[in-house]
Amino acid sequence: MAKQSTTKKSTIKKTVKKRKKRQVQKVFVKIKSGYNNTIVTISDYEGNALSQSSGGAVGFRGSKKSTAFAATKAAEDAVAKASAYGIREAVIVVRGMGMGRQAAVKGIRSAGLKITSLSDFTSVPHGGTTPRKQPKK
Repeated sequence: MAKQSTTKKSTIKKTVKKRKKRQVQKVFVKIKSGYNNTIVTISDYEGNALSQSSGGAVGFRGSKKSTAFAATKAAEDAVAKASAYGIREAVIVVRGMGMGRQAAVKGIRSAGLKITSLSDFTSVPHGGTTPRKQPKK
């Protein structure tokens, strides 16, 4: 018969280094305000997203997502999530034509961030779409 080995497994403890939490002072806040929802994304200057929130993520459903109140709550929620990174100042970029544009900026200011710059990057059609063909008489 084959001899069975009865060796004990050695227990090796792995030392895992504790990850240092990044501290970011200045951030980009991107607000995308559509007709149905408002999305607020907070990122550092390299483009890495720190937090994100929207009217739907806060708990509003249906037509209530597009309201100014939902945009305010979404902005406050995004700032609260990103406050773990020690953010202080914000450069705000607004896109879109929805109802939550100004309300989201107001929510960011009320959450305690200092706004250094506010820009509007809403895309404007140059020429637009071609009109439909006239019907034959």
